[in-house]
Amino acid sequence: MFDIVKASISAAAAAAKALESDTATLQKIVDAGQLLVKTFRSGGKVYSCGNGGSMCDAMHFAEELSGKFRKERAPIGAMAISDAAHLTCSANDFGFEHVFSRFIQGHGRKGDTLFAISTSGTSKNIKLAIDAAKVAGMTVITLTGRPKSLVGNLADIDICTEVKTPYSDRIQELHIKVIHTLIELCERELFNEQY
Repeated sequence: MFDIVKASISAAAAAAKALESDTATLQKIVDAGQLLVKTFRSGGKVYSCGNGGSMCDAMHFAEELSGKFRKERAPIGAMAISDAAHLTCSANDFGFEHVFSRFIQGHGRKGDTLFAISTSGTSKNIKLAIDAAKVAGMTVITLTGRPKSLVGNLADIDICTEVKTPYSDRIQELHIKVIHTLIELCERELFNEQY
């Protein structure tokens, strides 16, 4: 078992090292951070969504903006589309593919941003959420794991953390690093005195 643990940590470290060397993706993280800061400075909100582990990441992203990341500061307007009543009502009445788009249709406004997470980049409910965001005049950032994916191609900025593996866990490990980095970029720009 020790060897399995060591191999898992080594694989995660190798994936992080590959991302560190990928200047094009690093620049997209910078661009996404700037877009988020612009959204917040103009009074807009950011809505995040994802399925399964990506929903957990979407919730993590939103709560560290609206709550606290590193230091005490004013809350930042972010919300994950994760309310169980909304999700189950929308899924029951309209189909699971509409659980995120219905929320965006009801809440999204011009000047807001959708932050959509999909390791495969093919989730139909994420695609429909992006479509709804575009109709509302929102900007869209996607966090994906496969290049030139369906949802990534629709985004204003697609951050793709590609890992050469058939499994999503390595991708999700990079996603949480990207999420923490985006939050730090927002804090450093909006609350520079904290740093």
